Amino acid sequence: MNSRTKIIFNPCENKENQYIAILVNGLEKHGYDVNRLDDFLSSSKHYQSIKLLHLNWFENLDDSSAASMWKSYFRKLVVLAAVKFGKKKLVWTMHNRLSHEKKSGKLSRALTQKIVSQADAIVIHSAVSKEILQSQYPKLTTKIVHIPHPDFVDVYGPMISENTDKKGTKLKLLFLGAIKPYKNIELLIEVAKKFPEAVHLTIAGNPNSEGYRSDLQKVAEGAGNISLQLKFIPDADLPKYIHDSDLLILPYSMESSLNSGTVILGFSYGRTVICPKIGTIDDLGAGEDVFDYRYSSQAEHLQALEKQVQIAIKLHQSNPTSLIEKGHRMRSLVQKKNNKQDVTDSLIKLYESLLN
Repeated sequence: MNSRTKIIFNPCENKENQYIAILVNGLEKHGYDVNRLDDFLSSSKHYQSIKLLHLNWFENLDDSSAASMWKSYFRKLVVLAAVKFGKKKLVWTMHNRLSHEKKSGKLSRALTQKIVSQADAIVIHSAVSKEILQSQYPKLTTKIVHIPHPDFVDVYGPMISENTDKKGTKLKLLFLGAIKPYKNIELLIEVAKKFPEAVHLTIAGNPNSEGYRSDLQKVAEGAGNISLQLKFIPDADLPKYIHDSDLLILPYSMESSLNSGTVILGFSYGRTVICPKIGTIDDLGAGEDVFDYRYSSQAEHLQALEKQVQIAIKLHQSNPTSLIEKGHRMRSLVQKKNNKQDVTDSLIKLYESLLN
């Protein structure tokens, strides 16, 4: 490989997610010259110099208004046309089952179909993604490459050492991450309210709109065992939030969620999770060390979530360190199965197979 092959990795930075930084740093260390998608068509010289584009979340459209949605759709079509015209290699990572944005669903699906048919390789982070892709596009098999999601061990600073004296009587649950409607936060609040004496729930993250912030404040009003920290949580504070909890609780939608960086983040910092059996959980095969569940309706989701919380409460009361021990075993497991160096190496190997 030429020492500085020019590629585009999009987005090449994301303040809310170190996933991008881990991969981009690994690629640059290996000798790739990583560029921004915004500059792709800045000059014909630059355009010609780009050999490969790797797109993440490219199918998501700006649905703040109908005009913005169509504008972002057409801009993305122009990018895909330029990739095809210039015979550039195209890699797409499939992060979700569907776009989480409800309004742009149809357009987003149309865009996904175009990306899938044009891509030279499709990176998946969980085995179930392959089944989903093959059911929609039976001829795809040869393009699909399974590369796990990288671990976050020490990425946000070192893990705080455990203090075994801090045995509180209440089970401390933490929801962490961007606060969006598909994450079922209202359902989580409803469940926490059922255990006022046994559970303390912290919800930490930035809501996607002011309206949604006030909705959640209303839903949680009067619940003394719920702490809403509806703000952006700086990277440096994440280890402490995780350390101060016994367990992460992430009641994602099984309809759209496939992978979760927050699940990997929890494990990387020594905490296990209560979470639906999404692809990330399935792939790890963690057995008893994870509180996973399935559901097929909102009512079932409420029951399943409540049941897992009850199991965790019992365990916490009978053996306060057992949840922490599960979390530490999960940390060891992701260090092995989601090792960030191995993940970057696999990505480099994929690029080289396409470029040579």
